[in-house]
Amino acid sequence: QRARKLLVARKAGHTGSLDPIATGLLPLCFGSSTRWSGYFLGSDKYYMATVRLGETTETGDSEGAVTKRVSVNVNESQVRSILQEFLGTRLQVPPMYSAIKMAGQPLYKLARQGKEIEREAREVTVHELEFQSYNGRDIELTLRCSSGFYVRTLATELGERLETGGHVVGLRRLGVAGLLIDEALTLDDLEKMAGPAERRTRLGAVGEALEHLPAVEL
Repeated sequence: QRARKLLVARKAGHTGSLDPIATGLLPLCFGSSTRWSGYFLGSDKYYMATVRLGETTETGDSEGAVTKRVSVNVNESQVRSILQEFLGTRLQVPPMYSAIKMAGQPLYKLARQGKEIEREAREVTVHELEFQSYNGRDIELTLRCSSGFYVRTLATELGERLETGGHVVGLRRLGVAGLLIDEALTLDDLEKMAGPAERRTRLGAVGEALEHLPAVEL
C-alpha cells in the first residue's frame, strides 16, 4: 500500500507473500498489470537459506519455540551427500504453520490453537540446490524450486536425515520467475525519489516480467 501511494496507482497487488523471518524480493503489480500477478504466484522461486542443525522448532523456523536440542556431530561431506536427495520432483507435506487454507481457515491459525490437521502431500520440484558453506552448526545453501515448495520443510527433513533436527534461521528470496533482486528497489529508495513521475520510470514492462513464459506469435 505504501508503494501504491508513492506511485499514485489506482490499485496494486503483490505476487506471493514471504514468511515472517524472510527478506528479499517481492514483485508488485500496479494498475491493469495486477491481472498478471497469478503468473508469478505459480512460477519458480530462488532462495538463499541458512539451516541450523541441533534444534527442532514448532514452526520449522526461528519464529517457533525450540522443542528439541541435540548435539551435532556431522561433517561437510555428510551434509553435501544428503542435500542431493532433495533434488528433483517429490511429494512434500506442507507445514502446519503455513498460509494454506482448510475449511476457510489458514493452517497457521489452527496451529496456534494447538490443532494438528492432516495435510495432503503435494508434488514439488527442486531444480537446483547448491551447498554454500557449513560451520559445524549452520548450513548455507541456495536453491531454485517450484511454487508451493516450503524451505522450512526442507530444513526439518534435512535435520531428520542427519539425525540432529534442524530449522531455518535465515531466508532470503533472490528471484521470482525471471525477476532478480539485483534489479529491485527498497521502499526507502522509492520514497527518496522526487515524485510519482520519477518513481514510475523504475517500473518494468509487463512483457519483460513475463519473459520466463514461452512465447507464441500469432
